[in-house]
Amino acid sequence: QVQLVESGGGLVQPGGSLRLSCTASGFSLGDLFVAWFRQAPGKEREGVSCISGFDGSTHYADSGEGRFTISRDNTRNTVYLQMNSLKPEDTAVYFCAAVDETFPSSYFSKMLGGTGTYDYWGQGTQVTVSS
Repeated sequence: QVQLVESGGGLVQPGGSLRLSCTASGFSLGDLFVAWFRQAPGKEREGVSCISGFDGSTHYADSGEGRFTISRDNTRNTVYLQMNSLKPEDTAVYFCAAVDETFPSSYFSKMLGGTGTYDYWGQGTQVTVSS
């Protein structure tokens, strides 16, 4: 079965950390462009971070810059999102998405925006930041 599965979400106190995983089954994630998105209740989906399958270059939305780190482990067919210094406003369902294309880094912000199209989406994992 071809799918992306997110895991690692949960309840964490402000200032805490979580590491989300996005694992592919039925296909190789290694060369794919992968992004993390999130959607909070009543809000539109927003891009968080992305990573190139070509050279591993990364990009972060302002919301996660300096606090989040995206990485990939091709031996585990997984992309991670390490989230530190979490804030209540980070509370959302986090999704990963993948597309089998290569983009110049100048295009990464567009891929995190509403115009990016992806071949695969996961079902999401809930992250709640609360004391």
